[in-house]
Amino acid sequence: MPGPFSESGAARLAGAACDAIEALAASLADQPTDRAGIRLHGIAPLAALLDGHGRIGAQIVPFGGAGARPVRAILFDKSEHRNWALAWHQDRTICVRTRHDVPGFGPWTVKAGLVHVAPPFDLIERLITIRIHLDHVPEDNAPLLIAPGSHRLGMVREDAIEKAVAACGAYACLADAGDIWVYATPILHASAAAVTPRRRRVLQVDYAAFDLPGGLIWSGI
Repeated sequence: MPGPFSESGAARLAGAACDAIEALAASLADQPTDRAGIRLHGIAPLAALLDGHGRIGAQIVPFGGAGARPVRAILFDKSEHRNWALAWHQDRTICVRTRHDVPGFGPWTVKAGLVHVAPPFDLIERLITIRIHLDHVPEDNAPLLIAPGSHRLGMVREDAIEKAVAACGAYACLADAGDIWVYATPILHASAAAVTPRRRRVLQVDYAAFDLPGGLIWSGI
C-alpha cells in the first residue's frame, strides 16, 4: 500500500464491491463492447448503486465528505482487442448538464454528447475518484500507476510532470475483482498496455460533496 490516504492520495478497499459486481455488470450489459472508454449517463440501476446511500456510494462518503454523490462515470474496457497505454497526467475536467459561461471555467468540450469543462483547479482538488474493478488486475494486466502524494502538488505543468513522478515515485494499483480504489482526483496517474492482455473492466466514478457556481449543475450518473 502507498501509505495513509491523506499523504498518498490513494486507498484500496479490498472486496468493497464484491456483493455488487453482478448488479454492476447487469446495469452495464447493454454498453458497446468496441470502445475503450464509455461515458455513462441515465442508467438508473447504476445510479442507485453509486448514490451516497447506495451499496457502493456509502463507502465513499468517509473520503469525499457528507453529501458526496456521483457526478461522472466512465467505463474502461481493456482487452486483447483494445489494449492501450496512457501517459502520466492529471484529470482536469468535469461534466455538467448545460453550458453557462462562468469566470474561471473553460475551455469547453462535448464528449459523447456530454458537456465537459475545465474548472478552476481548486475545484478538482475537492473531488474524489474511485475505480471499481469488475475483473482481476495483476501486474501484467495494466494496473493503474499513480505517483503517491502528487495530489498535493496543485496543477502540475505538462513540462514538470516527469520530474514530479520521479520525485514521488510510481506505484502499481493491483486489484482483485470487487476491489475499489479511491483516489484524490488530482493525483498524477498513468497506465501501460497490458503485457498479457485480457479483459479488464474498470468503472471510474467522480464524487463531489458540493454544488457548482454560476448556475452550473453536475451531469450526474
